[in-house]
Amino acid sequence: MSSVLKHDLCIPAEDPVPAGSFGEADRAAVYRAIETRRDVRDEFLPRPIPDDVLLRLLRAAHSAPSVGLMQPWNFILIRSAETRARVRDAFARCNAEAAQMFEGERGALYRALKLEGILKAPLNICVTCDRARGGPVVLGRTHQRDTDLYSAVCAVQNLWLAARAEGIGVGWVSIFDPDDLRPILGVPQETIIVAYLCVGYVDRLFDRPELEARRWARRLPLEDLVFEESWGEPSPALVGSRSAT
Repeated sequence: MSSVLKHDLCIPAEDPVPAGSFGEADRAAVYRAIETRRDVRDEFLPRPIPDDVLLRLLRAAHSAPSVGLMQPWNFILIRSAETRARVRDAFARCNAEAAQMFEGERGALYRALKLEGILKAPLNICVTCDRARGGPVVLGRTHQRDTDLYSAVCAVQNLWLAARAEGIGVGWVSIFDPDDLRPILGVPQETIIVAYLCVGYVDRLFDRPELEARRWARRLPLEDLVFEESWGEPSPALVGSRSAT
């Protein structure tokens, strides 16, 4: 390697731009999107998503961080009623199996929940992870192989938050066997199906997570989940925060 090339590798391609916090209104908007994001199932409207808005959502997803800049994601846009019906059938089979895993009142509550909006949402998006993208050795993935999957999930979260800002709801459907979806969507065997999303405009949302509103689960106190320096050691920064809230 020439000395010029060695030298060039040490120089940033572009000068860094100034950092700094957002203005108060912009900062509040970011936190509002995070705090009011919901997993939408039954609140979708039939209104189609314009192409320019969909492009903004996909660009937000594509702007997600990825280990080694491998960008392992692909996005399959699904609008066909026939395709969505086949996916809905695959969900229904697995959902029936899942319902048998809960007994008594828990089982009755499970069966009463609306767990997907595959047919109601005008758009479905399947997010995949190409585990070979970037080659056999990827910077930052040498010792934690699943960081490509984590990167793809970051893309899902970016899309979800951008959708919230646009008044668009997203529902993540996870009750299916990926091998049932592969032939429907033509996903190669070596490519991982990370998320199947129902996407569409909404005019109402729960003021807290639906599963919390329906008493399936509750949000855990943050102070119980934050340790300092080592596992199990409470953080002084959060001591007393429960009583304060």
